[in-house]
Amino acid sequence: EVQLVESGGGLVQAGGSLRLSCAVSVSFDDDAIGWFRQVPGKEREGISAIRVRPGVTYYADSVKGRFTISSDNAKRTVYLHMTSLKPEDTAVYYCAAGPGLVLDGVYTDFLNRDEYDYWGQGTQVTVSA
Repeated sequence: EVQLVESGGGLVQAGGSLRLSCAVSVSFDDDAIGWFRQVPGKEREGISAIRVRPGVTYYADSVKGRFTISSDNAKRTVYLHMTSLKPEDTAVYYCAAGPGLVLDGVYTDFLNRDEYDYWGQGTQVTVSA
């Protein structure tokens, strides 16, 4: 079974930066790895994803230009580098792994949680004003 472990969360002031890590227990060259976040009472929101082998990345409008996703295949780790953090970025952040399949002529939303089969336990990010 695929296991994912997030780390790097914490408390940071608005305008600051954090780097989250997602360690994956198996090779993920052909997969998609996504980052999601959730606050109590709200749906889990997809914020970034990477289709590892082609290196294609995806970002939600809410984080575009501030967050950067990257992968280190040798370490089986995906990173989310977050800059210019805002109080509204406060959430539990999860990473997830899915098959990353793209079919000809079919749009695939890699920020949709339905594209992912395995999830980490989450890491808390708190941004103070």
